[in-house]
Amino acid sequence: MLRKLLFLGVFAGTSASIPILYQSNPEMLDGLLKPAVASKPAEEAQPEVNLASVPDKPVAPLPLGRKVVVNADARGHFTSAFKFNGRQVDGMIDTGATLVAINTSTARRIGISLNPSDFIHQVNTANGAIKAAVVTLDRLQIGRISVDNIQAVVLDDKALRTNLIGMSFLQKLQKYEVENGALLLVQ
Repeated sequence: MLRKLLFLGVFAGTSASIPILYQSNPEMLDGLLKPAVASKPAEEAQPEVNLASVPDKPVAPLPLGRKVVVNADARGHFTSAFKFNGRQVDGMIDTGATLVAINTSTARRIGISLNPSDFIHQVNTANGAIKAAVVTLDRLQIGRISVDNIQAVVLDDKALRTNLIGMSFLQKLQKYEVENGALLLVQ
């Protein structure tokens, strides 16, 4: 159990610190991204997804039956509208995130009520150590793809401004792949 909590803490700290780092110094990370993205094929660019902030309006997914195509935004990130527990929420797909990560505002909006005592997992971020809560989302949807009982971590709004769709969702799909600037999700 302690090993799982430690792993969760490392994951949450890493996931939370990258968007904060970008927001505090976007020029530095943009300079790092440009040469890396230009020299790598589209599939290799996928791990860079969690290094930039989400644009104001995510691109709507294209439903194809039990398949969904999410086109990359101008920076090569896969952002879209999702439904968490039936409520529409914007998020960024992050294959480097172990869990879905949401902020406290999103948690409240989708009907998850948390007490201060629920934030028992300590995680390290760029702004220092913070507390996180582990929750289970009843349902996460994108287009016609719907997955029930998704484990997620909730972080303070200051630590996580962008909701991240991590592997706790993606691993429940039949497949996901990147090709020609688009992410295909298949259930």
